[in-house]
Amino acid sequence: MARSSIWRSRFFWQIYLGSVTLVLVTTVVVGVLLAQQIENDTKEEARETLRRSALLLRQVVLPYFQGRDVLPIQDRVRETGPRLGVRLTVIVADGRVVADSRREVGEMDNHADRLEVVEARRSGSGTSSRFSTTISSEMLYHALLIEEDGRVLGFVRTSLPLEIVHERLSGLRFRAVSSAFVAIFVALVFSFFFTRKVTRPLMSLTVAAESIARGNYQDRVHVGTSDEIGDLARSFNVMAQQLRERIDSMTREENKVVTILADMIEGVVAVDRQGRILHINDSAGRILRVIPGRHEGRHLHEVTRVRAVGELLRETLRDGGERRQEVHVTQDAGPRVIEAHCSPLRDGAGELAGAALVLHDITDLRRLETVRRDFVANVSHELKTPVTAIRGLVETMLDNVDMDAGTRTRFLDKVESQASRLSSLVSDLLTLSRVQSRRQGHVNRERFDLRERALDSERRALVVAEEKGVILESEVAAEPVHVFGDEEGVQKIVDNLLDNAIKYTPKDGSVFLRVGVEGDRVVIVVEDTGIGIEQEDRERIFERFYRVDRARSRALGGTGLGLSIVKHLVAAMGGTIRLDSEIGKGSRFRVEFDVASPEDSDLQC
Repeated sequence: MARSSIWRSRFFWQIYLGSVTLVLVTTVVVGVLLAQQIENDTKEEARETLRRSALLLRQVVLPYFQGRDVLPIQDRVRETGPRLGVRLTVIVADGRVVADSRREVGEMDNHADRLEVVEARRSGSGTSSRFSTTISSEMLYHALLIEEDGRVLGFVRTSLPLEIVHERLSGLRFRAVSSAFVAIFVALVFSFFFTRKVTRPLMSLTVAAESIARGNYQDRVHVGTSDEIGDLARSFNVMAQQLRERIDSMTREENKVVTILADMIEGVVAVDRQGRILHINDSAGRILRVIPGRHEGRHLHEVTRVRAVGELLRETLRDGGERRQEVHVTQDAGPRVIEAHCSPLRDGAGELAGAALVLHDITDLRRLETVRRDFVANVSHELKTPVTAIRGLVETMLDNVDMDAGTRTRFLDKVESQASRLSSLVSDLLTLSRVQSRRQGHVNRERFDLRERALDSERRALVVAEEKGVILESEVAAEPVHVFGDEEGVQKIVDNLLDNAIKYTPKDGSVFLRVGVEGDRVVIVVEDTGIGIEQEDRERIFERFYRVDRARSRALGGTGLGLSIVKHLVAAMGGTIRLDSEIGKGSRFRVEFDVASPEDSDLQC
């Protein structure tokens, strides 16, 4: 930790200033108390000195008051005063001063009203302090009563200038203050180094913690002490290592979850307890028409127009129950059916923490269910019609044994027609089933010239077209058109397309067949001037048994499986088919395959 960092550390200054404040306050309090004690002790010592001097003086002057002393009392007092180091005064009962160690007696006033004398007269001794006009100094006085047989003889008084006391106190204060300053300086220096020693590891811990908070899990604290701070640093390092390992593990798991959610076909939306978006994957974004990554933290109903989804989430967050509902969504590609499954999310304590919404696009499933139902209904109807007709005709012939030969022959012709229709239907169903069971690339393939098959189909269709009064024309390339595929399957594609075009083209209409090469693609085009196909029927025209006009379709014959067989055969051989139609003007079917290269003749599938 750099020195500049220590100076900027608030924690360092808090501890250091706290220590300094404590030292200063303690020193001041102790100094004040000590000064008061010293002052009290010094004054008490001065008073004790005056008291002892007064006792000694009283013994010295007592013979004078008893009339036994022949020496003048003034000489005795002046001789004794310097030895005692105090000022001595002798006062008779009426207050006159008869002796003083410092001044002449005649210059002194009557002392009967002095406080110390008044107090000594009352209690035997008295002490006071005041400014003395005699010696022009602040003095401390102590007086003792001299009496005999209850009769007051006089007083002795000792005094000291307070300047002496103040000088002694000043010296003591100076030494005390000097000692205090030295102690404070030593304490400040010691506190600085002690505080730095304590705070430096803590500041290192702070810096490391801030670094970890910013995502740098490599930082460690190096503390060489073995005390509690050292234990804290070592525990911090262990925590940082474990935190790094857990963060890395959580990051890996989060990346896995995000990758899984991003690659899921189902849409997934996660919200918190307040309904704010936590995560939304790409599939959910496409379904709800929301851009993932831009709306986290907002409520779902604010960013999508699919109200049913928002209501589903609110209900789950309200009572914590699971819900499943089909929602209809309008998209650019058309209406879609979405299965929405909403489940509550709970925390470790089992409390509701949010909800997860899974959106599954079941449009194709519903469409397939519709196709399946229609197929079952259609195939049942298509099979039942010829079977019922055959059964009715046969029962009629059996019941009427006398039926004439012409009628019987006419009935048998109808039975044969219905049986042929039934056989054709079963054959087409078997063909469709066989084609659907083959995956792309697993059909019998060979390289052949498509023109021959197209001309064969044209010749067969020409007979039907002439019977109906439809003009059939063709444009077949002069050069070979090689295709690598199932020759019989391609033949059936052309046959069914021509048959379908002739059926739905009215008399005097025309059907056009074109076979050629465009770039690297082989193109088969069958175009008619028939009734055309509505837009809503174009997506279902290749379904089994689907008819645009059911009444007219049955009148024209056919099984309703031709275009479905075409679609599956084209897909099985890797081709594409496209339909363009306009009501009242006709339809055009365009089939494309890759041009077969010479090397394809060596391949077998």
